[in-house]
Amino acid sequence: MSLKNVRLEVMKFLEKDVESLIKKYLIPIEKIWQPTDFLPNSESDSFFEEVKEIRELSKELPYDFWVVLVGDMITEEALPTYESWLMDIEGVKQKDRENPWAKWVRHWTGEENRHGDVLNKYLYLSGRVNMREIEKTTQYLIADGFDIGTDRDPYKNFVYTSFQELATYISHNRVAKIAKKNGNKQLGKMCQIISGDEMRHHHAYSEFVERIFKVDPSQMMMAFYDMMKLKIAMPAHFLRESGNKISTAFEEFSNTAQRIGVYTSTDYVDILDKLIKRWEIDKITNLTDEAEKARDYLMKLPTRMYRLSERIKIPENSFQFKWVEPAILK
Repeated sequence: MSLKNVRLEVMKFLEKDVESLIKKYLIPIEKIWQPTDFLPNSESDSFFEEVKEIRELSKELPYDFWVVLVGDMITEEALPTYESWLMDIEGVKQKDRENPWAKWVRHWTGEENRHGDVLNKYLYLSGRVNMREIEKTTQYLIADGFDIGTDRDPYKNFVYTSFQELATYISHNRVAKIAKKNGNKQLGKMCQIISGDEMRHHHAYSEFVERIFKVDPSQMMMAFYDMMKLKIAMPAHFLRESGNKISTAFEEFSNTAQRIGVYTSTDYVDILDKLIKRWEIDKITNLTDEAEKARDYLMKLPTRMYRLSERIKIPENSFQFKWVEPAILK
């Protein structure tokens, strides 16, 4: 049987548990928070006073913080790309409305959609950023799409999402701490609850991988190896500002996030280390010779990467983004 057909068989085998995993990891729509819970009520007489308070508190937050918050929001707003990508995975039957995997992707998308919504509205009300430039960057990111090196392989995609959901948890959680430290408790609370969603989603995708390891350990190990050798590409790796070439803004955005400690190269290695321990890859049995070699590579990889991360130098000066103009912040 081909590898593709084996994966389809495994996805079919796991289908029976997906409904219970939706109940375990996703929150019913009537119970989960919505963006308006954290934003001024436009129906209230106090709306303009609440907006004024947001604008005043926003003045306490520095330039690099706004760059990172904007970059995080744009990444969340590129959700159409992520949903269409996941819907195309082998074993996800989009045309079958009751297919458990398609149902997972739709419900997951519904939860994730709130993140971009609330951050977008907050940025708009803050008066601290150039929304038109941000909107153009968001449209470019969706139009440019992305290539994360997973193709339609569910094993690779679940490694990617396990990694990426934990990365976004770290980023939103650190942004929350900076906001609170600067006296903006509401923004801090908003980013913290977003990070909580990301952690739940991380646990879900990690469990998908755990279950695959039990039924197809060698090929799951090879998929993990392939993704880490390729290196995990961030979802916004094609980020650009208006008038610039594809991907030209991503490195500067990453430098800014690293400079203020929101997401660093060390965090990348920490996530890899956590996944190795979570999936207990050192204890997995019945591996082929090729998969054994892949496991050895993965076990040694964090130590090698920690050494490399210590050598990375981040520019001290902030890059001037069109999203956040100095004149606005005065």
